[in-house]
Amino acid sequence: MRYRHDLPQLGDELFLTDGGIETTLIFHEGRDLPLFAAFDLLKDDEGTEALRSYFLPYAALARERGVGFILESPTWRASPRWATELGYSSQQLDELNRKAISLMEDIREQYESSKTPVVISGCIGPQDDGYNPSVMLSPSAAADYHSVQIGTFSETVADMVTALTMTYADEAVGITQAATATDMPVAISFTVETDGRLPSGQPLGEAIQQVDGETDRGPAYYMINCAHPTHFERVLDAGEPWQDRIRGIRANASTKSHAELDEATELDEGDPPDLGARHAQLAAKLPKLSVLGGCCGTDHRHVSAICEAVSRPVRRM
Repeated sequence: MRYRHDLPQLGDELFLTDGGIETTLIFHEGRDLPLFAAFDLLKDDEGTEALRSYFLPYAALARERGVGFILESPTWRASPRWATELGYSSQQLDELNRKAISLMEDIREQYESSKTPVVISGCIGPQDDGYNPSVMLSPSAAADYHSVQIGTFSETVADMVTALTMTYADEAVGITQAATATDMPVAISFTVETDGRLPSGQPLGEAIQQVDGETDRGPAYYMINCAHPTHFERVLDAGEPWQDRIRGIRANASTKSHAELDEATELDEGDPPDLGARHAQLAAKLPKLSVLGGCCGTDHRHVSAICEAVSRPVRRM
């Protein structure tokens, strides 16, 4: 099946995605991910099979629960700046991004059914640090930078692109512009600090409104990732119109701040049942919520608890 211009997660049904891929591979499997780059595993067969094995429990969970699934490619770091630091050429980067989507296609062929539609998303990460960027790109510079990876994805079977852990609005604007130029649907996922604001200091609602305003509502939808619900649930109490643009949550297991997580030497797995319960509360505040997964510290246990807590067709207002 192909969904490029008709994303099924924009409907009323629940879709799952995976959890914290990097923290799972590092802390649970003992794998070395230089620069937190999961795509580096694609360089050989052993690493590629490790990535396949990582995704299978999530795909099996979606099939078991009879819900949709979004396969987010392991390419959060697979953009020019990070590839150069890892010693990859531009050609090798292109090949690894294509290989990532091919792996997602293989898994889709194995798990997709009429009850479990599977969407393939090309994952994009920030050009700089995902917690505390030292350089902030203008929208035009961000569009130029991210057009490399987005251009590759546009030539594959990827149905869309998703920009995870966006720390400021201008980069999200540029990514949206680059995706629009290649006719790729794009989801923008912002991360927030413990006060519910982006690392740039901008309120979440203002960031969403800025991106929508500068791109003519270009993103298909927005998400929040790499933050615990306690960090942003209060921001959603007002019931503002921009909240209708949020369709996805990929929360951290831990209530710790980004700074604390950066210094951590052990994995904080949090409390999966509590995380699930908090997602049920979030669903009441976000009427368009349809995509649920995890981020740092989470694995298939957390996503299962979230699915159990929000096991219903998504309500609409």
